[in-house]
Amino acid sequence: MKSPVFRSAGDWKSALTTLPDNVYFELMRSVFGNIKTPFNKHRLMEDLAAFLSRKNIQETIAAYIDERDARIITAVAILHEPVLGELESFFAGEFTYADIQGILLNLEERLILYRFMDDGKRRLALNPLLEPVLAPVIAGWDILFPSVRSPMASMPPETAAGDAVRRGTVVDDRLFAGLFAFTGDAGEFYKAEGGIRKKVLDDGARIFPGLRLDLHVGAMQCLGLLRLNGDRLEPNEGKLVFFNELSFSERLEYYAAGMGVYLIYSRASVGYFQRGQIQALVRLIHGLTGSLERDRRYSTLALRRLAFVIQREGNGSLKEGPGGALVFESVMTALEETGLLRAAGSGFWIRPDILNRGRPSLSGPGQVDGEIPAHAAAMDTAFSCILYPGIAFADAAALAFFCTLREAGVVVRFELTRDSAVRGFNRGMDAASMLELLTRLTGGRIDGNLSWTLKDWETRYFGVTLHQGIVMILAPERRYLAEAMAPLIARILAPGVYLLSAAETSEAVKWLEKRGVDIVAQPPLRSRKIQEESRTSPYPPSQGSGKVLDLSQSKNCPPDTKKAEQYLEHFRTVLGKMPFSKAERDELSARIERRLVLAESQLASASLRYEKLEARGLDYVGKTAIAKQAIASKLLIEILLTSSRGEERVLGVPEALEKNGGETLLVIRPAGTPAAEMPVTDRKETGVLRIPLGKISLLRRIKQSIFGE
Repeated sequence: MKSPVFRSAGDWKSALTTLPDNVYFELMRSVFGNIKTPFNKHRLMEDLAAFLSRKNIQETIAAYIDERDARIITAVAILHEPVLGELESFFAGEFTYADIQGILLNLEERLILYRFMDDGKRRLALNPLLEPVLAPVIAGWDILFPSVRSPMASMPPETAAGDAVRRGTVVDDRLFAGLFAFTGDAGEFYKAEGGIRKKVLDDGARIFPGLRLDLHVGAMQCLGLLRLNGDRLEPNEGKLVFFNELSFSERLEYYAAGMGVYLIYSRASVGYFQRGQIQALVRLIHGLTGSLERDRRYSTLALRRLAFVIQREGNGSLKEGPGGALVFESVMTALEETGLLRAAGSGFWIRPDILNRGRPSLSGPGQVDGEIPAHAAAMDTAFSCILYPGIAFADAAALAFFCTLREAGVVVRFELTRDSAVRGFNRGMDAASMLELLTRLTGGRIDGNLSWTLKDWETRYFGVTLHQGIVMILAPERRYLAEAMAPLIARILAPGVYLLSAAETSEAVKWLEKRGVDIVAQPPLRSRKIQEESRTSPYPPSQGSGKVLDLSQSKNCPPDTKKAEQYLEHFRTVLGKMPFSKAERDELSARIERRLVLAESQLASASLRYEKLEARGLDYVGKTAIAKQAIASKLLIEILLTSSRGEERVLGVPEALEKNGGETLLVIRPAGTPAAEMPVTDRKETGVLRIPLGKISLLRRIKQSIFGE
């Protein structure tokens, strides 16, 4: 993240001196009282700078900063000169538009914030003259990203509540391999009308307890790791090579990003690798998880804000999916599903130690429970093996190419079958390489029967071979099959070599199966396209620690409310001794409560201009006057009223006052309120409310910024 920057004092002075004269001089009167003529804007600005630089004035300003002020000030620093809309988005769920406007206007009146034009946008910035006051405030990031210490984060994933293991399935390299094996054995995966076939879903629920199969398979398709070949899913070896080059944590980040894309785009992206969106989500996920401390518990609101900062730093490269699918909600689902974040109570999250997920809790042959095994797998029967959590991704994926997945809960078990071995042969593997891998992973504990059987399957595999093209090769002892296959043979290329007229390999396979051939070889065809797309990695590794904000370095300084009250009480006492009229006293009292009074001299030489901003209860004259002012100037107003749902609040721009019998109705167009949530009354046109003045308990005009907003 960019460091919070205080612009130069010259920029601040320029923003003020370019204000309209009436606004500029009114601001100066609010600080200095009556000012002498002829007015000299440059001299007044230097006087103001000197006033704000005085130590006693800065101490008072610092004491007046409360928690709400500190939140806005810190957000302006973290977002690095945001526009108003960005501040609204950042505080969504905590502050309303009216809240933010009210706090901003007050901070501008107190000369803590100012606005300036940049590339056609009016941005918010901190007053550089107050850097000694504001620097300690903006160092307290945890006021925006609150967290509490949590012992859950340090627990191992097998025992900590909320981890994927609680559901019975751990997301790690074994699961990735398990999905490759499962989809390879599933046959036809999707229904013609869309969605995963019921049998596949039932098998998935049995093998992957608690796993949302559609999310995980969709994630792999969005990453390009799985792709459709006809009606079957198969691993994309061209991309697996690069996926293997990532670290385990990076693979998880990409996996979560693929799942996020699948969710954001309403599953419309299955089968299409959206490199830009995947990498944008990886940056978001890497920054989000990298900024969190492992021993802390964070609220959903804190994570939403952190995600907003990361997306903004990434220049808004993420988009919403069709139907308005939200990036944050989708990312949170993906982070929880992959175990990168763990739920820690209602609305709270922790970042688990994912690197410890590779530590096994299973016992291998000759080992006690919890001891890290010497090898990555163990044969539990002659033809099946258990994979330990620390197995390398490349080894687990290689096993998946020629083994069938039997279970993938806390225990992940593969079994070597004739069909799975044929699947491996079809991918270019041979019996020797399969045996070598199993021997290495299990430390040589291989049953002799497995070796003999696997070699027998290989011999039978090459007895009948189909080549892409489509070419059929029959071994001498199988050439009698040529007569039965005559309708499909277009040409005899050589003794035992036949060119088929079949449109697809599957058609020839079915013919052979009907004639009793139970093993049909289909060696792989490595196309030039696969070789070309394998030159550049589609998964660039993460850079750096991922910290966008180093939350561990945050130093929150709680506001000293007692000291602020002492200053306010002092000025109230001083005002009580001064000879002012009631209207003047009310105006000066309001200035004190708005924390605009920084020195006794501002009371003694005050230049008073009373402005009625609100009216309550039975003050119909006051409510009518304020409404007319707001209508004429198209200013925002805030309304509190009592309805059947209790006290409700409406913020909007008033359009007219209408008579309805003996009642006066205020016509207002609410700002940012969905029609279904509008609280009251007659709606003669969409989005407009007509509220009787008598039902309004408070009508307040929201002041406009001195900078023109």
